[in-house]
Amino acid sequence: MKQNKILIIAELSANHNNDFNLAVKTIEAMADAGADAVKVQTYKPESLTIDSNTGYFAPRTEGLWKGYTPWKLYSEAAMPYEWQPKLKKIAEDLGLVFFSSPFDKEGVDFLESIDVPMYKIASFEITDIPLIKYAASKDKPMIISTGVADIKDIELAIETCLNVGNNQITLLKCTSNYPATIEDANLVTIPDMKKRFGVKVGVSDHTMGRLAPTVAVSLGATVVEKHFILDRKLGGPDSAFSMEPLEFKEMVQSVRQAEAALGNVTYDVSENDKNRRRSLFVVKDIKAGEPFTEKNVRSIRPGYGLHPKYLKEVICKVANENLVKGTPLNWQHIKK
Repeated sequence: MKQNKILIIAELSANHNNDFNLAVKTIEAMADAGADAVKVQTYKPESLTIDSNTGYFAPRTEGLWKGYTPWKLYSEAAMPYEWQPKLKKIAEDLGLVFFSSPFDKEGVDFLESIDVPMYKIASFEITDIPLIKYAASKDKPMIISTGVADIKDIELAIETCLNVGNNQITLLKCTSNYPATIEDANLVTIPDMKKRFGVKVGVSDHTMGRLAPTVAVSLGATVVEKHFILDRKLGGPDSAFSMEPLEFKEMVQSVRQAEAALGNVTYDVSENDKNRRRSLFVVKDIKAGEPFTEKNVRSIRPGYGLHPKYLKEVICKVANENLVKGTPLNWQHIKK
């Protein structure tokens, strides 16, 4: 992962619509929009579900994926494995980091074979401890989304990584609604997660717009992930909550501005700024041997004279030379 910079991830997800050329064009648009990385998903339908139309696996009756069985949804959304090394090369040639979310050991092994630089664990997989352990054992950065996780789930996922010697962990604050509302973002959880779990924290955002990612960065997020699509009119399982190129570009600009505004912890004051502060000045002409008083010496701007804290010490002492109005008072003007 890039250091000292917010990592902005464009999630391709199912927005390839089973069209390799569309996937390529989308990745090119991600680069143009200012993304740092492109993330895909590496699975087959059997990685997530079974081919059944009954019970828990019956067609959904509401929401974005109404009418789909899980098997049908994941069959349509899955990215062919053979595309991924080609897309990785294209992304890297564009200066993007290419990585993925695996959903089973087979996916991890495949991603190892194409040498991805990091892994993302999706929200709904946070309880799949064997998967997390296997991915973490590859000793690459782990990004773990927490959309459906409670504190114990998160602690166990972190512990699993640490137990295989992997401390390269970033948690993502996530609201697993598609799309999510601003009111459900609860972004103040980000600094609490950093303190509570002692790892880096980012945001995987499914709200519409750039506000939530920008606020997240101001609260300490080091990663921003957003779904990306060339045009929502293309349709597809994830189209309704994905950002179009211009929207994503505006979000990137907003995040970068927030990043720049955060800057570094500093209490330094430049010499120029020091001279903009108050100091002691002669405000009436003073003759040599004449005492300093509150009428002929005052604390005013700018800061070229003695610090105002010395006013009491100066009063009642005498000038050792003639001083004209407007002279910044210094120790050499004062008779010892």
